[in-house]
Amino acid sequence: MDAVLRRRGLMLVLSSPSGAGKTTISRQLLAADPNLQMSVSATTRAKRPGETAGVDYHFVDGHDFSVMLNKGEMLEHAKVFDYYYGTPKQPVDDALKSGKDVLFDIDWQGTQQLGESARDDLVSVFILPPSTRALEERLAKRAQDPPEVVARRMSEAASEMSHYPEYDYVIVNDDLAASVARVQSILAAERSRRDRLIGLSTFVQGLQAGY
Repeated sequence: MDAVLRRRGLMLVLSSPSGAGKTTISRQLLAADPNLQMSVSATTRAKRPGETAGVDYHFVDGHDFSVMLNKGEMLEHAKVFDYYYGTPKQPVDDALKSGKDVLFDIDWQGTQQLGESARDDLVSVFILPPSTRALEERLAKRAQDPPEVVARRMSEAASEMSHYPEYDYVIVNDDLAASVARVQSILAAERSRRDRLIGLSTFVQGLQAGY
């Protein structure tokens, strides 16, 4: 059946408060699944240590970001902690048409916009930390932000977590391997949804006819 049926790709969104583990989960999903590719967002923030331009983000200035918005070249965009983030539209459209799935590491604002424009293609997962203390410890261990930024992220976490009801699935990331496995199970199920399979009716008719 897999050799006959084609499938339109889906958009898998992972959202969480900063530090809850979505980036680590995303990396493990991508490493294990060749049919899953990362959506590379554009952002106006500066590059962090260890990040690579064009791989982690497209780093652009405010003017270039505004031009992309005005041309309608973004699927979604949002302002987070004084910086703008957005998803270029064309690479995602091309991937979905070819049957590839696209992974998004975006917040609730971006997820809402994707839901408004492409709900049929969207599968959304919200990742929660096991506790507030664990979240703060993870942020501190990252050593990517100064203490005042960590404090600000913690103050925003409660507001971000209030949006969990808007998502299709919710996972508590108390164990990384288990969390990755849960998302993989979600992805496997969503790939088999009847309405994502192209030519299914014709295929079944062929089976009924004895082919």
